[in-house]
Amino acid sequence: MRRGAVLGGLALLAVPLVLAGCVERIAESRVRSALVGAGLSEPTSACMARRMVDRLTIAQLRKLQALQGPKRSLADYVAAVRRVGDPAVIEVTASSAALCATGFG
Repeated sequence: MRRGAVLGGLALLAVPLVLAGCVERIAESRVRSALVGAGLSEPTSACMARRMVDRLTIAQLRKLQALQGPKRSLADYVAAVRRVGDPAVIEVTASSAALCATGFG
């Protein structure tokens, strides 16, 4: 195989990885914004968004979009997430909140 063909093939393999990284950054940014909109601090929101995007599906993250509203404490936000009714969403949100609030996230 010619060197140009090999390099071209490698470049094509890299495209999905680059696109996946872009999608993940966009999702993380949206989740962070939604958490801030729900009343959480910027640092806590950024920390939680990283963990949540890695652990939840897009459908699960969309369930959390409805939780925007008045400013609330982290505990109030986790209580609101419980009403979503998805055990995985509750678990990831609660563990992310605990780790990020204590600086271990």
